[in-house]
Amino acid sequence: MSLKSLQPRTATLIIMILLAAAYRLVQSSNVFSIMSNVTPVGAIALFGGCYFADRWKAFLIPIVALWISDVFLNRIFYFDHWVLFYSGAWLVYGTFALMVVIGQLIKKVSFASVALGGISAALLHWLVSDLGVWIGGIDFTTGLPFTKDWAGLMKCYVLALPFLRNMLIGNLVFCGILFGGFEWMQQRYPSLALQEK
Repeated sequence: MSLKSLQPRTATLIIMILLAAAYRLVQSSNVFSIMSNVTPVGAIALFGGCYFADRWKAFLIPIVALWISDVFLNRIFYFDHWVLFYSGAWLVYGTFALMVVIGQLIKKVSFASVALGGISAALLHWLVSDLGVWIGGIDFTTGLPFTKDWAGLMKCYVLALPFLRNMLIGNLVFCGILFGGFEWMQQRYPSLALQEK
């Protein structure tokens, strides 16, 4: 299936998601900077969940875009070889699938509904992915595994607060760009509006 054979709405959504995923690769040259985690990945999941009428597209296209960008990031920044799935990837992709569900709950696109979706997605990512870090990760302040008790879990969550902040910034900025951009395009080009079946 080529982009030419797709409906204008579907093709536009796919292009916007791929462009956002490509931006993630460009931005990630600062992967270890203070701006680390200010990326469009949460916004991509919410956007796909909200706008794709077909549930399989809502899940498949954003998650595949995330996975492809992960494969390149793993090769360029994290490993010296190609890695298709890293340890704990199932938890991260599961979290992004849940973000797609949050996007599907946005029935009427407005500033408030999209902002609430972006905040919810960032909190979900923080809670779930850092639970995975606590279970199998290393406390970078000590170089040792996190203690498997309440104190260890809370320390893991506290250490991850800068990443939560950056994910929240990324979600809100890129939700504004993706949702705002597509809403504007739908008004300007009626063929992009969801067609009733």
